[in-house]
Amino acid sequence: MSIHFRICKPLLLSLSLLIPAVANGDEDWPTFRGPERTNVAPDTDLLEQWPSGGPSLLWKASGLGIGYSSVSIVDGRIYTMGDHLPDSGSDEYLICLDQDGGDLIWKMKTGPAWENGKEDWQSTRSTPTVDGNRVYALTAFGELICASTDGEEIWRRNLKEEFSGKKADSWGYSESVLIDGDTLVCTPGGPENTMLALDKKTGEKKWSTSRPEDRGAGHASVVISHVGGEKVYVNSTGSGAMGVRASDGELLWTFDIDKTTAVIPTPIVRDDLVFFCAGYNRGGALLRQVPAGSGKVNMEVVYPLQTHLSNKHGGVVLVGDYIYGGVDSNPIPFCADLMTGEQKWKGRGTGSGSVSVVAADGHLYFRYQSGEVSLVKATPEKFERVSEFTVPGSGGRPSWAHPVILEGKLYLREGNDLLCYDIKK
Repeated sequence: MSIHFRICKPLLLSLSLLIPAVANGDEDWPTFRGPERTNVAPDTDLLEQWPSGGPSLLWKASGLGIGYSSVSIVDGRIYTMGDHLPDSGSDEYLICLDQDGGDLIWKMKTGPAWENGKEDWQSTRSTPTVDGNRVYALTAFGELICASTDGEEIWRRNLKEEFSGKKADSWGYSESVLIDGDTLVCTPGGPENTMLALDKKTGEKKWSTSRPEDRGAGHASVVISHVGGEKVYVNSTGSGAMGVRASDGELLWTFDIDKTTAVIPTPIVRDDLVFFCAGYNRGGALLRQVPAGSGKVNMEVVYPLQTHLSNKHGGVVLVGDYIYGGVDSNPIPFCADLMTGEQKWKGRGTGSGSVSVVAADGHLYFRYQSGEVSLVKATPEKFERVSEFTVPGSGGRPSWAHPVILEGKLYLREGNDLLCYDIKK
């Protein structure tokens, strides 16, 4: 596989003189939606407006194959997944790139490509999770793989065959596993092992959670919350949201919903609050976790599902006291009050299809399915779009990979390519 990139060396040299060095590990994006799974980057001093045509493109790496996986970035390396790589057949690969320029460091075959359903539904969808000298990847078939950060496989488990895992839809697994201390947490789905904890080093089972009559895994990833001295793992399946005691996997609470096509967005957690949403006109709801003594945690509904808070698969972010995202699968960004669900505004984007979002430095970065990216002020006052551009190479397959912001750079996976933009002032 060949990797091609373009880079402006004088610009990088000038930036290196102006920006203090950051120690490895101080600023990383180790898994889907970032270290706390908020999709809110800590970056500051970012551009408040882009030049015509968009921010400066630092480099483009090609040869990643087909895929909707986003990227994880740790210690100067970028990890993603793709299939049908050039000169590599139709198999799927875990891929590692150099963060400085996008050169290929290694690729490791994970198995066959996911080719079920319509062409737009095919290919990789999970984002790798990086922890120390190991990286964890989950294929659409449910193959959970632990590899070294040098590209050598260490162990693998199959969520469907070994743990009776079940998907609530036919689109394959998309979850990015959670690493919490020495424990790996994931969601095979189904009534037997709805949520599962493994030893991250060996892959041996620690505990599992049974959610009776669970329809199967959705596409969200586990988020950590702390309630009354208890650590609670929060996620959603095709049956709705759930809270699990981290120490032993006991099911603490569920928020059950009627059957729908798919449940995709990762929940938002703030203190004892959980914002859950799903698309297909299902809606969003706010839940409160309440300590109940003896390690128990109950759940109260602050407000039930409200259809104007529907979000299909672009995800939502919490900035201040407001939720931002896209309305279901439409190119319509919205802002809503977290505590009441009241919609503050909605606006018509320049692109088409669903919209994914990442937030940083008082702004929202909306990426549309058709390839456009908009910079919007993160304010509840009004929808204020300040800049936009179209990603080169977009317009074919959907632009569904979620954007990432780290150390003043915007990373956009566009099918076979990964593009890195300079968004620092």
